[in-house]
Amino acid sequence: MRKLLTVSAFVFSLAIQPVIAQNDAKAKSVLDAVSKKVNSLKSLKANFTFTLTGGKSGNVKDSKKGNITLKGQKYHLLLSGQEIICDTKTIWTYNKDAKEVQITNYNPSEQSLSPAKLLTNFYDKEYKYAYKGERKENGKNCDVIELTPADATKKIQKVELLIDKSASMISGGKYWEKNGNVYQWTVSNYAPNTSIPDDFFTWNPKDHPGVEVVDLR
Repeated sequence: MRKLLTVSAFVFSLAIQPVIAQNDAKAKSVLDAVSKKVNSLKSLKANFTFTLTGGKSGNVKDSKKGNITLKGQKYHLLLSGQEIICDTKTIWTYNKDAKEVQITNYNPSEQSLSPAKLLTNFYDKEYKYAYKGERKENGKNCDVIELTPADATKKIQKVELLIDKSASMISGGKYWEKNGNVYQWTVSNYAPNTSIPDDFFTWNPKDHPGVEVVDLR
């Protein structure tokens, strides 16, 4: 069984959960506006770029492009030949080059790994947050929110979220790991309330002949 290319770093970036614990009223107002906006949508599609600068010297670099589709807690993530699909019961991780799909059970208690979590629920106890002012990024005027882990043992050192002020949507961000890795992402081309059939959030083996199925449930 060939090892699938991991996209956990990107998934984590979409699953960061700011807390209501640091009493930063400005940051809370910004995050509440994003949560309200996204919760009002029936569905959401967006493109993204994701870049890693790795190691203390910064010599390791990797960049990927993809897109994500959300419908409630269901999601379909495409990233450089890999698909992660979830219908809230099952998760399929399909690698086109390896001709392999891994199947696991969806576990609500592990929603920190769900890209839908960031866009639907902003209330958790894993991070503290603070408002860090405004910045123009990619032509957009953004509010900057900084997150720090409540648990000092986590490998994440800090996280920065950029919130498009005009749209009340996340336009990108960056996070730093203690090992020197820096992950940066940009989200663009939001398409709200598009018509998406439910079967888009399942993996059909009939459409993928010759693919090895690794059932880990």
